[in-house]
Amino acid sequence: MRSSTHLNSTHPNSTHPNNRITKLIALGSCIACVVGLTATAAMAAPTPSNQAFPGSVPGWATAANDLGTAGDTSVEGEVFLSLRNVDAAIATATAVSTPGSGSYKQPLSPQQWIQRFSPTQADVDAVVAHLKAKGMTITDVPASRQFVVFRGPAGRMGSAFGTELHLYSHGGASLLAPAAPPSLPAALAAKVQGISIDQSRLLTRPDLVKQDEPSANRFAAAAPVLATPCSNYWDQNTVTVPPAYAGNTRYGTYICGYKPAQLQSAYGVADYAKAGIDGRGQTVAIIDAYASPTIVEDVNTFSSAAGLPVLDGSTYEQIVPAPSEFTDQAICQEPSGWQTEQTLDVEAVHGLAPGAKVLYVGGTNCNAGLDVAMATILDGGLANIVSNSYGNVGEDVSADVLAGEVNEHIQAAAEGIGLYFSSGDNGDERAKLGYTSPDFPASSPWVTAVGGTSLAVGQNGNYLFEAGWGSSLQGIVKDSAGNLSYAGPLPGTFRFGAGGGGSAVFDQPAYQRGAVPDALANGHRVSPDVAAVADPYTGYQTGLRPIIDDTTLATGPYENVTVGGTSLASPVTAAQMAIAQQLTHSTVGFANPTVYLLARYASFLFHDVQPQTPRQAIAFTRPSTGLSYLISTDTDTSLTTTAGYDDVTGVGSVSLNLATLLARQGG
Repeated sequence: MRSSTHLNSTHPNSTHPNNRITKLIALGSCIACVVGLTATAAMAAPTPSNQAFPGSVPGWATAANDLGTAGDTSVEGEVFLSLRNVDAAIATATAVSTPGSGSYKQPLSPQQWIQRFSPTQADVDAVVAHLKAKGMTITDVPASRQFVVFRGPAGRMGSAFGTELHLYSHGGASLLAPAAPPSLPAALAAKVQGISIDQSRLLTRPDLVKQDEPSANRFAAAAPVLATPCSNYWDQNTVTVPPAYAGNTRYGTYICGYKPAQLQSAYGVADYAKAGIDGRGQTVAIIDAYASPTIVEDVNTFSSAAGLPVLDGSTYEQIVPAPSEFTDQAICQEPSGWQTEQTLDVEAVHGLAPGAKVLYVGGTNCNAGLDVAMATILDGGLANIVSNSYGNVGEDVSADVLAGEVNEHIQAAAEGIGLYFSSGDNGDERAKLGYTSPDFPASSPWVTAVGGTSLAVGQNGNYLFEAGWGSSLQGIVKDSAGNLSYAGPLPGTFRFGAGGGGSAVFDQPAYQRGAVPDALANGHRVSPDVAAVADPYTGYQTGLRPIIDDTTLATGPYENVTVGGTSLASPVTAAQMAIAQQLTHSTVGFANPTVYLLARYASFLFHDVQPQTPRQAIAFTRPSTGLSYLISTDTDTSLTTTAGYDDVTGVGSVSLNLATLLARQGG
């Protein structure tokens, strides 16, 4: 059981995604035909009384990747039911979110959404009964009845849907997927939008990165070529390096880890805090997989050191599964792999908006567990700001999954709930996928995708500049005479950077028309929408007691860790929205239509992140290896920053500078 812990179709303003999802379904059908040529007799085509779901076959489930049939591994599945009157649901979500609409900021309650648009109880009961009759175990049905989560042995699950589950090589892992489209009896299929019985979402990962990475070398790190003591603010410590951009030879060292007060000051939040505007009265929900056993203790230790109020019953609540309910831990990167993410998310929101309440909802895994966590918030109306610091590898999941998750996003918009998703940490994803792709769910047209920047904060907490987050490393080497040089041409090898780019699935929403250059859009949704600090070399210092045993969830002593990634950018932006809502005594809801309108007519509310001339760089020595590097900023694969909208930072980072706002309003 989940536990709750307390302390004391096309519409004028948004494009229905199913038009392009249909194209993926068609592609899935072709793939299924090819795979079907090698299928066994047990996988005969569905009988005429059955209806196949080709959109449930992911694009990577091909004969070339097929590793053979699966054993009796326990598999999680999900059946997505069709919304009632989907066109009206889209129209409602659009009207609630669009400035100038007669229904703007007049959201539905969860009960109204369920009554008007959710599948009927009879329909979901029919699906549940069929799955149980086929030997499946039902693990969750949300109050909105939009999907059913179930588990069963791979062999039985395949048989239940008239197919086989095979193992496929994908993304460096062996994942299960149907070898031919699954099917359901026609009468039942009429109630169903899609089926998910593949494991592609088990590659969902936190969008979190660290400055260093463990060394594969079991010997001690070499003596560093260059001493690069970290800096507490931009250019506090500088070192001499070989000539770089515009011949510069002096560059600042990497940031030790910005503190909450520095981010508050740089982003203008400190000005509001002086007036008592710190997010109080607002709730920011956070979704991740699993749950940290020491989150409250860790955040309070962090808060005490940062001069922030500790958590109490008014500022923290969590709804999490019991550890015995955690599933798929190994492939999902274990609870320890998500602990730093949860800690960062909570400490980032609390650090910038210490008066806001944080609600953490943990998934049982990184698959359907995240859908259930989202439904818990939406169906209960538990928050109107939700930060999600995770993503898939591009949009490389089945069309049925995309459509099923988008239904939740539409529900959120109709209920006046803003969903913020990190845009990813691997740039355009070409290195992993072989083609460019933004990450989903950030690429959904119904969420606010948060990209990343490298942030320079001055000695007095002043905002100096932001560059697009794209970190490329070039080694600094020393010859026998002691002379320094670069190991190769600058900028070197891309390590990580903000995700973004044009979707292959979703058409361009109306709010981006005229705001996103046609050369980027080509008629498609482009992400991100906004951005915030994400570069780990200008990262955020968090604190936690790390899990040292994923079986017992035992933890080690408290330690400070500097982290970044768009996992940082998303909760930072969510915290800023909480402050904005308190300031304006209103709810932002799905922010994109308002964001693009403000970017056009009140651009002073954003920092337009543009290329720095000359390019900025940072000196860094890896503690794990002793190797020294010059890290070039704004080198994000094929994604580039420019004046105005770009596919690294969107319209820019949010600037809640009270003095500037008052000056523009004439005092």
